[in-house]
Parts: sequence; structure tokens; C-alpha cells
Amino acid sequence: MTSEGQRGRFIVFEGGEGAGKSLLAARLARRLETAGVHTIEVREPGGTPAGEQARELLAQSLTPWGEAFAFLLARSELVARVIGPALASGATVLCDRFRASTVAYQGYGRGLDLKRLAEANATATQGLVPDLTIYLDLPPEVGLKRKQGERDGPATGREGLAFHERVREGYRQQLAQAPEGTWVEIDATQAPEAVEAEAWGAVAALLGIETGE
Repeated sequence: MTSEGQRGRFIVFEGGEGAGKSLLAARLARRLETAGVHTIEVREPGGTPAGEQARELLAQSLTPWGEAFAFLLARSELVARVIGPALASGATVLCDRFRASTVAYQGYGRGLDLKRLAEANATATQGLVPDLTIYLDLPPEVGLKRKQGERDGPATGREGLAFHERVREGYRQQLAQAPEGTWVEIDATQAPEAVEAEAWGAVAALLGIETGE
């Protein structure tokens, strides 16, 4: 599906706790592979030895900037060692969270300076910007109920409702400011099949895949 020498496409899944990003990414990866698209799945934080260590570190309670830099360390390694080379080879990369998460969680959620975060994000990612961001919108109280009892992952997932309401506002502000066609918002209260259908339509359009619909 990708001609030799052509850069691959970078697709990111964003949203609050319990939105279903990981499930959606896995389902779309299977559909893309079936369509003949070489696809690589990655998650944040993780995907490299240093990234997995950062993930363990982020399970602890850190200072806001310490938390931000731990995420950025993991992201920098992931871009340099996995995402960048994969895109250069022509692969389509599906990433569960990227720079918009830092803006939403550490910027709006923790109250860190947005301009400074943007500069740090740009440095850590070498300026890499997703071709498409699929934002799964979900009321925080619904997402937190879905995740109730889970203890894995960063400590941000265990914050209270007010924090996650600020995170949602952070995502919605980024959605409103995004260049046309770069973000797709999907109602994540729908059944997983309906969410998948909407997301697949957006991905297929980006990649020029005939859906038959």
C-alpha cells in the first residue's frame, strides 16, 4: 500500500480515562493489516526500554514538572527509536497517546505553563506532528467508572473527577484550535462497533483505502 521511499502516516488516539483508545487502536491495526497496510502499534509511555522504565516511574506520585519530563523522556525515545524509523520505512504508525496528552493532563490537569510545555513537546518529538488525531470524547465520570479498580499505568489515571474534567477541557480546547482535517472527534459513549466504524472511515480516507460503503 506504500510506495518505496514514501513516508508513512502517523495516526494518534487521544482521550480521557476509559475512552477505549487501546481497544480501538488494536481493532484498526487488524483492519489495516487485512487491507495490506504495514502497521506498527505503539503506546505511551512505553515502547522502548527507557519508556517502559518511565512508565513504572509514572505510577508514583511525582511533582507536576517531574511527571511531565518523565512522559517527555519516554516520548523522545519512542520517536527516535521506533516511530521515526517506522515512518521513514513507509509504515503506518498507530500511537495510543502523544503530545496532546501532555497538554491535556500536565497543562490543563496539572496547571503547567502551556507555552513551556509546547516548547518541550516540540523538542522531545523533533517536531513530529500526527497526520490524524482521533479524539474519543467521554464524560469523565463515565470513563472513571469504566476504569474503577484498575491500578496499572500512570498515577494521573487515579486522580479525582475535577482533575479529569480539566483534562477533558484541555482536549476540547486543542480540538477547537486544530487545523481543519487533522482531528476527528468521536462520541466514545457509543458501542465499540460504532466507534470503530467512525474511526475506520477517517483512517481509510486518510490512507486512500476503499471501504465499500
